[in-house]
Amino acid sequence: MNDLLPTTKVEMSKRGWSSLDIIIVTGDAYVDHPSYGAAVISRVLEAEGYKVGVIAQPDLNDPDDLKRMGKPRLFFGVTAGNLDSMIANYTANKKFRSGDEYSPGGIKGLRPDRATLIYTNKLKQAFDNVPVVIGGIEAGMRRLAHYDYWSDTVRRSILLDSKADILVYGMGEEQIVEIARHLKNGRDIKDLNDIRGTVIVRNCIDAFKSAVEIPSFEEVACDKDKFNEAFRLAYPEAANPVHGRVIIQRHARRFVIQLPPTRPLSQSRMDSIYELPFARSPHPGYRKAGGVPGFDTVKHSVITHRGCPGECSFCSLYAHQGRIVQSRSAGSILRELEAMASQPDFNGTITDIGGPTANMYEAHCELWKGKGACRLRRCLFPDRCKNLKLRPSRTIDLWKRASLIKGIKHIFVGSGVRYDLLNDKESDEFLKHLCASHVSGQLKVAPEHTEPHILDAMGKPRFGAYELFIHRFDAVNKALKKKQFLVNYFISGHPGATTEDALKLSLKLKKMRIYPEQIQDYIPLPMTASGAMYYTGKDPFSGRRIYVEKSPRARRLQRALIQYKNDDNKRYVIEALRLLGRMDLMNEFYGQ
Repeated sequence: MNDLLPTTKVEMSKRGWSSLDIIIVTGDAYVDHPSYGAAVISRVLEAEGYKVGVIAQPDLNDPDDLKRMGKPRLFFGVTAGNLDSMIANYTANKKFRSGDEYSPGGIKGLRPDRATLIYTNKLKQAFDNVPVVIGGIEAGMRRLAHYDYWSDTVRRSILLDSKADILVYGMGEEQIVEIARHLKNGRDIKDLNDIRGTVIVRNCIDAFKSAVEIPSFEEVACDKDKFNEAFRLAYPEAANPVHGRVIIQRHARRFVIQLPPTRPLSQSRMDSIYELPFARSPHPGYRKAGGVPGFDTVKHSVITHRGCPGECSFCSLYAHQGRIVQSRSAGSILRELEAMASQPDFNGTITDIGGPTANMYEAHCELWKGKGACRLRRCLFPDRCKNLKLRPSRTIDLWKRASLIKGIKHIFVGSGVRYDLLNDKESDEFLKHLCASHVSGQLKVAPEHTEPHILDAMGKPRFGAYELFIHRFDAVNKALKKKQFLVNYFISGHPGATTEDALKLSLKLKKMRIYPEQIQDYIPLPMTASGAMYYTGKDPFSGRRIYVEKSPRARRLQRALIQYKNDDNKRYVIEALRLLGRMDLMNEFYGQ
C-alpha cells in the first residue's frame, strides 16, 4: 500500500518534512484515488518533486485548522471537490440534502456552501502574500459571469469574488505543473499571462491580441439577450484547444481573461498520470465514521478515457473535460487492473471500466489534431458525424485481455453507454460482448425524455433511437438466454418541458411498460446551454423562445406524472390531470 500524502504536522514529520511547497485544500474527504481530482493534482505535483500536503474539509469554526501544516513555500490550491458545493449540499428544490457521499460516513454539513469562495477568503485572511490557485468543477464552470440558480442572479466570475490569484479550468494537470514551475523559478503569479487553461484578472488588456471580448458582467446581469450573446461567443472557444481564442469579459474597471484551453494530453502522458502511486484508499482517520461512501462506488473501477463529444445541452463536460476524447493505452489500463487484482481486499469484480461514456474508448476524429472540435458541427447531434470513428474492436480486445488477469472474475460497465451509438452493424459485436459478459444485470442508459422538441433542446437523439436500442438489447439477451434490464435515466422540468409534455412522456413509457426510478429534477448548471435557456427563456444559439417552468409546484407535478406508481405522488398526479383537463385518464393510471 502506498503512503497517503500528509494531512497534519505529525504526518509531515514522518516523512522528515518541516515545511511544504504546496498545500491542496478540498471540500471532499481525502481519498487517494484517481477518481478524485484533488488526489490526481496532488500526485502529479508530487511526481514533479514538490512536497505536497492535503487539507480536506477544514473546520471553518477553528481558525487554526487551515494553518495546521503551516505556510506553503509556493501556493495553496483550492477545490470545492468532485462536485459543485451547491449541488453537493442542495437538491433541485433547494432543500438541504440528507447526506454527502464525498464526506466521512456520508455526513452532511462538512462542506460549506460556495466552498471555493469560502476557503480562498479564509486563506487570504490567515496568510499574507501566499498565492491561491483555484480549480475543479465549481471554479471552472463559474470562471466567467454566470447564472446562479441558488441565488437566482447573475454572479461575477468566481475569480473576483474569491480573490484568488489565478483559476485553473479543465482537468488541470498541465496547468498546475506550469504554475508551480514558474513560481519555483521566482516568477510573480501576477505575471502569469500565458498559461493555457487558466483565467486571470487584469486592469489592462493591451497584451492580449486576437481576443474575443464578450458582453460585460454589468451588461449580462441586466440584459438576457446580452447574456446569451456572451454565452454564444464564449462557447466555441471553451472546448477548442487548437484554435480556441482568448475570451475577455469586463467586470467594472477590471477584465476577466480566459486563456485558450490546454491541448489534449498525449496517450503516454495520460498513462503516466493514472499510473501514479495512488494509495487507492481514503485516509485511515475516516474508518471510525464508516469510511467514505463515494469511494465504495469507485474502489474497484478503472478510468479508460476522458472527454465527451456528446455535448448534451445540460452537461458541463464539454467545458471541463472537453469534446476531444483522450484515451489511455490498453497496456496502462491492464497494468492498473493487475495491481488492483493483487490487493488482498479485491473480491474479483471490476465494478466499472470506462469514462464519461463507456463506448467512447479510443473514439477518434482526424480533424481533432489539426482543427480541434468543430465550431459549427456537433459530433453526435442531430446525428453522428461521419468523421467520428468509434473503434469498438479496441474495447472488445481490452475486455478480453482484462478477463485473463489472474483474480478477475467479472468486468462490468457501470458508467453506462451512449445507446444511440449501438444501433448499427458496426456496433453488433460490441453489443454482443457487452451483454454476454459485462452487464451486471442492469445497464445504465439515458434517453432523458420522449418529446422531440425537448430532446432537441437537450441536444439528445429522438426517442425512436432509444426504441430501436431496446429492441436490439432485448434481441441480443434473448439469444444469449439472459435476463438483463435497462436502468433508464430521465430529466423532468428541463427547458421546453410542460406538464402536458410530462403526461405524454408518462403515457408513452406506461405503454412500453417502463416505470423509471431514476429521475433527475433539472438543475441549471453554470456555463451550460440549458442553464442559459433556463435563465433567459431563449435558445442561446438560435434566439428562439423556449418555455421554462420555474414554479416548484409545477415542477413537482412533472416529476409525479413520470413516477405515478409512487404512492406519495398520487395526489400530485390527480392535481396535474385536473389542471390539464384530463381526469378521464384516472382509470388509465389507477384503474383496477
